[in-house]
Amino acid sequence: MMRRGLLAALALSALLLVYVVAVAGRGVALVRTGEPVGVAMGAGVLVLPVLGLWLLWREWRLAADVQRMADELARAGALPVDDLPRSPGGRVDRAAADAAFAVARDDVDRAPGEWATWFRLGFAYDAAGDRRRAREALRTAAR
Repeated sequence: MMRRGLLAALALSALLLVYVVAVAGRGVALVRTGEPVGVAMGAGVLVLPVLGLWLLWREWRLAADVQRMADELARAGALPVDDLPRSPGGRVDRAAADAAFAVARDDVDRAPGEWATWFRLGFAYDAAGDRRRAREALRTAAR
């Protein structure tokens, strides 16, 4: 499963890079017209590839940090286990996810400076269906 996820991330990153090259080429062409409107539009268009590359770098850096933390927790035998009950369709039971989240949140409240508690909170947020907060918690763990 992890390998399939990595391959998907690599494929999407490659597609983003193709997009970045295409858009950057159009932006440069507009800037080279020398006309004020073309230069302004080209400069505006060039913001998109820069933003795309920054976001791509940021996500890959987070992925590498999360993997490093997971490896460290695995070596210590402290990697969180996903043993939450699931529906036949694979969805996590909401009540169980909420209970696991409460435990993880309490752990962070007791030890806010400990990265491992933030790591576990990130995965509790994910199980509860809150991906945005899961990423924030994992970013906090990575700092």
